[in-house]
Amino acid sequence: MNQSKLFALLGVVLLVAVTVHSTFYAVDQREKVIVVRFGQVLRYDEGPGLHVKAPFLDTVRYFDSRILTLDAEPQQFLTSEKKYVVVDSFVKWKIVDALKYYVTVGGQESEALRRLEQVINSNLRDEFGKRTVHDVISTDRRKIMDILTTNADKEARKFGIQVVDARI
Repeated sequence: MNQSKLFALLGVVLLVAVTVHSTFYAVDQREKVIVVRFGQVLRYDEGPGLHVKAPFLDTVRYFDSRILTLDAEPQQFLTSEKKYVVVDSFVKWKIVDALKYYVTVGGQESEALRRLEQVINSNLRDEFGKRTVHDVISTDRRKIMDILTTNADKEARKFGIQVVDARI
């Protein structure tokens, strides 16, 4: 076999291997996926396993469906007595609707964290504005966390996110 036929055969084998490799994709049980073709979402929320897509046309975007953490920087909030308290908070959240998450935040975790932090700070500002320093520290802390979790979850659902827990 001469050298040019060998290179042609090697090229065909390589092309077939690349095409087969770009045709199949695997979804782990800890992931959510979106299959996109030219900016249009074709499929989403497929179960774990091996799946098929159009090679070179479709793009698969993977999102972590495990519980993630937003650890916000400490912020100052004004109480009803017009005194500032410094509050450190963190939020446990996860992606529940991959399509809504992709459409609203572009599938970018940094954008999701930014929006979630805005929701949390707004809710904290509202709750601390209703209470005195004594109430915040001694009696209402648990109640504030429950209200914060409920309200933040309601707002975050618009982004395809579920707020599992919020702590201050």
